[in-house]
Amino acid sequence: MLKPVLILPLLALSICCTSHQSESKNPVRNIFETIDFLITDAIKDSAFPGAVVLVSKDGKIIYEKGFGHFTYETSSASVTNKTIYDIASLTKAIATTTAVMICLDKNLFELDDPVSKYIPEFAQNGKANITIKNLLLHNSGLPAWKKYYSLNLSAEEIINDINKLKTDYEPGSKTVYSDLGSIVLGKLVEKVSGKPLNEFCKEEIFQPMNMAETFFNPPDSLKYRIAPTEFDNYWRMKQIHGEVHDEMASLLGGVAGHAGIFSTAPDIAKLLQMILNKGTYNGKQLIKPETVELFTKKFSENSTRALGWDTKSETRSSAGNYFDKTSFGHLGFTGTSVWIDPTRNLFVVFLTNRVYPSRDNKRIFSIRPKLHDAVIRAIDED
Repeated sequence: MLKPVLILPLLALSICCTSHQSESKNPVRNIFETIDFLITDAIKDSAFPGAVVLVSKDGKIIYEKGFGHFTYETSSASVTNKTIYDIASLTKAIATTTAVMICLDKNLFELDDPVSKYIPEFAQNGKANITIKNLLLHNSGLPAWKKYYSLNLSAEEIINDINKLKTDYEPGSKTVYSDLGSIVLGKLVEKVSGKPLNEFCKEEIFQPMNMAETFFNPPDSLKYRIAPTEFDNYWRMKQIHGEVHDEMASLLGGVAGHAGIFSTAPDIAKLLQMILNKGTYNGKQLIKPETVELFTKKFSENSTRALGWDTKSETRSSAGNYFDKTSFGHLGFTGTSVWIDPTRNLFVVFLTNRVYPSRDNKRIFSIRPKLHDAVIRAIDED
C-alpha cells in the first residue's frame, strides 16, 4: 500500500517550468524537455490553442507548465497554471463519483440498491431494477445521450423524460458510456443528501480540500481567466466562454452529474492526490480507504470501467503504453484528461480547450498517449 503523502502548498511543491534558460541546472526541467517540444508542436499544428500539463509523483508536483494562449490569436491571454478550464466529463470523476463515494461512506445508500428506491419515478418503463452500481459502470441500459437541445425542454422536463426512457439493452449485459446515467447519479446525490449537487460538492469536496477555483457556473468576475470553448453554430449561435459547453448541462442550469465543472490543474491535483492517499487530505480522512480502492479498480473483464472511473485498456489507451495496467483516469470532451498510476504514485493532469473553435478538431487524440509516454520515459530515465 502506498504511504499517504500530504499535499503541501502548491508553491512549495511546484517546480517552475516556464522558461528554458541555458544556465539552469534544474534536472527536472531537462528530463521533461520532450513534453515542452510535444505540446509546443501540437499548438503549432492547431491541436489546441493552449494547454496546462501538471505531473505529480510521490506527493510532489514535479512539472507544471502552461503553454500557448486562450485562442490561436497570439494577442489573446497566455495560458498559465491559473487558467480555468471547462473540464466537461471530468465532472463525472472529479465531482459526481467523489460525491457518490462520500454518500456511500455516510451510509446514505448501498451500491446494489435500485435507483428507484430513492427516485421512484425512475422505475418507469422497466427500469425498476437498475442499480446505482449499474449507473457507475455505464451498463444500466440507458442510451448514451439524447439531443434535448433540439426539443426546447425545461430542466424539469428533461429529468422527467430521462425517468420515462426505456432501456436500450438489458442492464448489465454490455457497456455504453452514458451521460444520461451520470445525470441520474447527480440527482441521486441530491435526493439522499437533501442538497443541490453544486452545494453538496462545494461543502463536502471543494471546501474541505481548499479547491477554491473549482465550481459549477463560475462567476463572471473570473471570465478573464477562463479559456473559451466552442463557437456554437448549431444551437446557441455564439462563442461559448465562461458558461458550460455541454448542451444538456446548459439546459440543466449548468449543474449536472455528467458535466459542468470548471477548474484549474492545481485544484484537480489536490483531489487526485487525495485519491492516491486512499482518501486522506491534510491528515483528514475524507473517504474510507476501502471505498477508494473499490471505486478505482477494473470491475470485470467485460469492460475497462471502474466505478465512475475508467481504467487503462490493453491497446490504444489515451494513457499511452507505459502506465501500469492498474492505472485509472477519465477524459473530458473539451480536451481534458487525468490519468493516475498507483504503482508509481504518479498522476498527470492535461487540460486544453481543443474544441476551440470547433469540436471537429480531433488532433488531441494522438497527443494524449504521446504525452503520457513522454512522462514515463522521463521519470524512468531520470
